Amino acid sequence: MDLRLRFLILLSLSLNTPLAAQQTARSPASRPSKPNVVLILTDDLGWQDVKCYDIDEPSPMETPNIDAFAKKGVMFWQGYSPAPTCAPSRCAILSGNHPARAQKTHVVGGAPPAPINQHFRMMDPWYSGRMPENELTIARMLRENGYTTGHSGKWHIAIEHNAFPQPTDVGFDFTRSDRGSRRPMNDRLSGFATTAKDDPFRLDENGYPYHQTNEDALSFLRENKDKPFFLYYATWLVHSPIHTRSQARLEKYARRLGIDPANTPKKDTPGQQNPFYCAMVEELDHYLGIIFDYLDETEDPRWPGHRLRENTYVIFTSDNGGMEGGPEERYTDNHPLAKGKISAMEGGTRVPLLIAGPGIPAGVQTDVMASGLDFYPTILSMTSTPRRADKNLDGCDLLPLLKNDPRDSKLVTHADGTIRDMMVWHFPHGSALESTIRIGDYKLVRNYDHVNNPATPHLELFQLYDSSAGDVRRADIEEAKNLAGAMPELADKMNSRLTEILTEMDASYPYYCPTYPKPLPNKEKVCTVLSHRRNGDNVEVTFRENGARVTRANLIYTLNGNERFEEWFRASATLIGNSKVTAQLPDGTTHYFLNLIDENQFLRSYPEVVRRGKSFADSALSIDDANARSSKGASRTNPDWNVPFDRFDTNNDDHLSLQEYKTGQAGGPKLDQRFNNFDKNKDGKVSRTEFVDRAR
Repeated sequence: MDLRLRFLILLSLSLNTPLAAQQTARSPASRPSKPNVVLILTDDLGWQDVKCYDIDEPSPMETPNIDAFAKKGVMFWQGYSPAPTCAPSRCAILSGNHPARAQKTHVVGGAPPAPINQHFRMMDPWYSGRMPENELTIARMLRENGYTTGHSGKWHIAIEHNAFPQPTDVGFDFTRSDRGSRRPMNDRLSGFATTAKDDPFRLDENGYPYHQTNEDALSFLRENKDKPFFLYYATWLVHSPIHTRSQARLEKYARRLGIDPANTPKKDTPGQQNPFYCAMVEELDHYLGIIFDYLDETEDPRWPGHRLRENTYVIFTSDNGGMEGGPEERYTDNHPLAKGKISAMEGGTRVPLLIAGPGIPAGVQTDVMASGLDFYPTILSMTSTPRRADKNLDGCDLLPLLKNDPRDSKLVTHADGTIRDMMVWHFPHGSALESTIRIGDYKLVRNYDHVNNPATPHLELFQLYDSSAGDVRRADIEEAKNLAGAMPELADKMNSRLTEILTEMDASYPYYCPTYPKPLPNKEKVCTVLSHRRNGDNVEVTFRENGARVTRANLIYTLNGNERFEEWFRASATLIGNSKVTAQLPDGTTHYFLNLIDENQFLRSYPEVVRRGKSFADSALSIDDANARSSKGASRTNPDWNVPFDRFDTNNDDHLSLQEYKTGQAGGPKLDQRFNNFDKNKDGKVSRTEFVDRAR
């Protein structure tokens, strides 16, 4: 018998056995139609913290797993976060809405506008404390398309980590937020993890501490690998506190850098010279390597004979640029980029961005601009999840770029087909007080606190790259050469375009402080509130203009005054003539303020905002006040030192670092000495009790 015929007969018989029939029935002939997605969002990881992004000065840190992953897909040299701080970036990534449009432009939020302290000429605008619970998140969209959705790690899309809404409120089936080995250490120079069986951070065979956050991410993958899944893994690394539980890692970098861990570099010392931080970056790389290995080595139950990674898209990035330092300590250095976290300059928004998955070429590096805002529409496209006509998306679908030619910027288009060559950031907060726009090679920075401020120009124009010859060449990514004076027409054109975009998104802008103790143009023209009355849900204030026209008014109200997670909202009030403002209180209002804004961008709050502990309610108008706080003019109260404490305490850990204190005081005299006076127990941080008692 012909050997070929004999083989065909044997093959036919084998395929008719029950076992073979079962295997054939459960083995898809092709790739499953719904690929998996893993989105890894690191915390405060800088552009120059990852080894494969090294330019100029070589990084001392080792990131072999991330570097290897970069070779499996597309590496973006011009990847950006939606904002220079974590909460707005996280909300933007999950919602697809630009932070300016969402009125979620900084961490915490949900508070009445008020000056941080007397040294600030301007105050932040009101901004939302959270992402709305009814937001059509990417998790909700994927769940509607049959995906199991999971979250592990940091959340922080609300006033505090545990405040509403939580992941299960916005579309996640699985969530765990254990800090793992990132829990604070009593003393970062001792108490390291060991190999003892009862050590909760027991060292693994490679000497790395057990990290519950990573184990939670793995648990989700193990439990859901047999179905289409979306994992949002938001690492706690490499955010402060700056410490490591691995003594071996710390000693390794201390030797490499020649730095004594007991005497780390000061905030103003340039370079990546902090052994604790270097160890943290390597730990992050190790934990992510475990995730990458699991995807590489685990068979796909939906596609026998293939590994999970073959049908899984992985996106790796950071929520903002690197946090360069504090308290009095250098963490990292974003050089050659300018500044870092809490600034919309390049160091605060440019981040590592790596994307790999089915159909995406390996080992490609690109200079095409991309943003965290692009993840939502890209993931929809990756998973063939239909877009909703009623859902706004401010980013672009990157999949045509990724699958066709990752170096062709013309493949990144808006929904209407126009090519995307522009990005905008809006950060009207703190000492930054800026908005920026990038169009092609050029970037414009608009500084809001420029009036009578010689150190801060109104506009700064930088040419980041030169692509005039067809390729992309580095020009001034340092943002060191302000071209606004030499190219005024381009600066004005970009500034006008920035205004158009922010106006379309109804962005909020910072205000000048009428209580600023030093001279400020037009401060004497700010209006005076004369009286207030309330009739049911209708409120009214009368005011006198003192030379500046009041152009708009807002009601700032809360539904849970004096409660935990007290949250304030904003609604428009009605101007009547040039002497009266009326507003209607929403149902459930417990307390409220009225804000009057004049033509010079000064804000008059009635009553004046004072914070006690974590509450503003005691200084607000209350609906429980039988007299509705009817008054003649605003009354002043004794200073409450909890107010500046809460403003300074940006990470909400109820302690002030020296950096938080210095940032809050913004240029006050002898700040190191004053901080040390507060720090009674000399532990390098100031508790609320220490601050309030000393201030009194």
